[in-house]
Amino acid sequence: MNSPDLKLSHPDAPVIEVDLEPSATHGYTSNKDAYLKRLKRIEGQVRGIARMVEDDKYCIDILTQVAAATKALHAVSLGLVEEHIGHCVVGAASEPDPQARAEQIDAKVKEATDAIGRLLR
Repeated sequence: MNSPDLKLSHPDAPVIEVDLEPSATHGYTSNKDAYLKRLKRIEGQVRGIARMVEDDKYCIDILTQVAAATKALHAVSLGLVEEHIGHCVVGAASEPDPQARAEQIDAKVKEATDAIGRLLR
């Protein structure tokens, strides 16, 4: 049963599709393939670490591989932070309205500093 405030369109009415996801490009878009390649390599490293555990390898050898995978993830993270600052923060600075520009810059810088804070924990 339909609720009283729900209005259904006529079955012959044209359907208009709305994309709810913004189609904005992100700072990393131009380097997306390189990021994906690095992440797939890291994924392989992590699978190798799991195999080492399954095969009862020496704990220090496993920890060495964990450190290498962690370092690789940090490199990806720092690249993404750099891309965010170079694209998103700089993009916010190009806003013509001074009030909106200040608000957007503050928001984008806060996003970056929050992300850096999460990386340092």
